[in-house]
Amino acid sequence: MKQYQYYLKKIGEYGNVSEIHYPIATVIGLPNIKPYELVVFEDEKLGEVFSLDKDKSQILLFSKDPPKTGSQVVRTDSAISIPVGDKLLGKIINPLGNSFFDETELAGLKEKVDLEPKTAGIAGRKRIGRPFLTGISLVDLLLPLGKGQRELVIGDRKTGKSSFLLTVVKNQITQGSIVVYAGIGKKKSDIKKLEEFFVKEKLVDSTVLVASDPFDSPSLIFITPYTAMAIAEYFAKEGKDVVVIFDDLSTHAKFYREVALLGGRFPGRESYPGDIFYIHARLLERAGNFKHKEKDEVSITAIPVVETVEGDLTGFIPTNIMGMTDGHIFFDSDIYYKGRRPAINVSLSVTRVGRQTQTPLKLEINHEITAFLAQYEKMQTFSHFGAELSDKVVTILKTGQKLQVFFNQHYKIIVPEEVEIVLLGLIWLKALNDQSDESVELLRKKFIELYQDKNQKKVFKEIMDSANFHDLLLKVSKKREELLKLISQSANPINK
Repeated sequence: MKQYQYYLKKIGEYGNVSEIHYPIATVIGLPNIKPYELVVFEDEKLGEVFSLDKDKSQILLFSKDPPKTGSQVVRTDSAISIPVGDKLLGKIINPLGNSFFDETELAGLKEKVDLEPKTAGIAGRKRIGRPFLTGISLVDLLLPLGKGQRELVIGDRKTGKSSFLLTVVKNQITQGSIVVYAGIGKKKSDIKKLEEFFVKEKLVDSTVLVASDPFDSPSLIFITPYTAMAIAEYFAKEGKDVVVIFDDLSTHAKFYREVALLGGRFPGRESYPGDIFYIHARLLERAGNFKHKEKDEVSITAIPVVETVEGDLTGFIPTNIMGMTDGHIFFDSDIYYKGRRPAINVSLSVTRVGRQTQTPLKLEINHEITAFLAQYEKMQTFSHFGAELSDKVVTILKTGQKLQVFFNQHYKIIVPEEVEIVLLGLIWLKALNDQSDESVELLRKKFIELYQDKNQKKVFKEIMDSANFHDLLLKVSKKREELLKLISQSANPINK
């Protein structure tokens, strides 16, 4: 970034700070200043134009310490830009593109991109048609996602949202995607924990962490998700599929509300300014599935996170973001306290474009399981009758219980798609109804181990290569005894 004197000589136009309501400074002068233009104060502090009036302008301050009243400020005739390049991978940066912990400039980044470039229109986009696999059976089978989808993750604090995101990150990186993680107003200790996770799981070379902490200027926190999206767009243009996570937009909205109120903007519902919908919509609309000259198509999959209070989905920010995304995954505190992981409420979750990415087989499985689980929920009301239950009801309850165990998954476990389907086939054939609940977990663990072997992997893929669910069940049925033997082989070492 050039210094104050450079822009003063180049443009020859300056203004003066008349008043400060941190993080907003009111500047008199600068008659040719433009919206979103970057400005430099005489003490080298940076700011961005927030709003314009006839004879004055409001500037968002990015520094923790405001400039002095009366100090000079010069326009730069450019918008905020951040350095980009492959050397960003593995780095933790602040929203201005500098190192997060010491604010130094990163070496080796020659190219720059604007924070909010022109977004591709309909002509530059393609229909979402590739599946976005999370490695979590419940989501991949019942709430499928597509590459380029915008899927909201919503729920109360401490209900497993972050664990879910880490699983998604790990699985997507193994599939060749780049992950850009925006930690919006997060504590430095939380950012450090994220860094440690990426290092431990050897994911560093495919991640960029854009972070701001609560003690940063609210203006800096406000631009955090836009920096993350600009980096995601750069890697997408390079021909790579990108996952960008905004953690979280409810915090982002609160900081923007603070800035807007200090700027004198009229408060609306819950004191949020009238343009709060636009603030988030202009960010999320930049995600999607795009045409690419070399790769045919590349995607930016956006996963915004919103925190609710007591599971209230009707709040202003949650409903706003639901209206601009392609569905949401709701983490329910009641399900969480029952001990189920992930604590996703399937009936209150939605995916609008994910099913169009599924094969006919997976689509049929989705319909069958959804219908069965609805029946299982009804049958649970009769479970207290015990011995008086009919054989049919007992079978439904046993199979339903095994499905619940199947969908119960620790966040460190990533289940390949083929393993999910084969294990589900065994449960559907009622082969595990007389086994303990632990048998499902034992088989899943054993299947994942076998899947790493190339020869065994072919067996899973052959079963998966079925025209419909009926054909798949026939193939699983033929290997039923062979697969069930793995339970006894796994159980002995564990019991010891």
